Amino acid sequence: MTTLQIPSLSQPFEVDLSALVPQTKMSDEQFYEFCRSNRDLRIERLATGEVIVRPPAFSDTGNRNFKIAQQVGNWADQDGTGETFDSSAGFTLPNGSTKSPDVSWIRLERWNQLSDSQKASFAPICPDFVVELRSSSDSLKRLQEKMVEYLENGVQLGILVDRKNRTVHVYRPEKMPEILENPDTVNCNPELTGFSLKMTKIW
Repeated sequence: MTTLQIPSLSQPFEVDLSALVPQTKMSDEQFYEFCRSNRDLRIERLATGEVIVRPPAFSDTGNRNFKIAQQVGNWADQDGTGETFDSSAGFTLPNGSTKSPDVSWIRLERWNQLSDSQKASFAPICPDFVVELRSSSDSLKRLQEKMVEYLENGVQLGILVDRKNRTVHVYRPEKMPEILENPDTVNCNPELTGFSLKMTKIW
């Protein structure tokens, strides 16, 4: 892995992270090794094979991500019907893309059908439930397109949290997205039985 030596500069500058990515379509094995060599970056792959590289999340966004994951994880421990994953987990969707939702949950019977080697890589499975939290640098349109892609690949419930506009977009298959204005909670029934996402500490 090459380390960039950055001189002391009086003016900020921008590094084009995409320039560090090979321009050829990567195989599953090549993509896996590329991600292993660049663990500090957030890397996803589109269905077209294009690799998207982003910097790590800012501290405030990471804090809110954790609060969401904590709520889902606490519920999942009590419910016992599935496994919860944070933003570091990548999944290979049926369309060939590799995504890392900020928070995700997979039903236990589906997760247990995978082999140990599949679980140890970018598991070939689409989560049942995903959450994406919009950061200050995220395009709302790009995240909305991402949520639609999740639905097309098998997600049963998707939540897009837009802190900037204090709205929550709720996605379910074959339904128009429901937009909630500044909600106190987001009801995740019946997909996540008995779970409501509390928004107080996420805003």
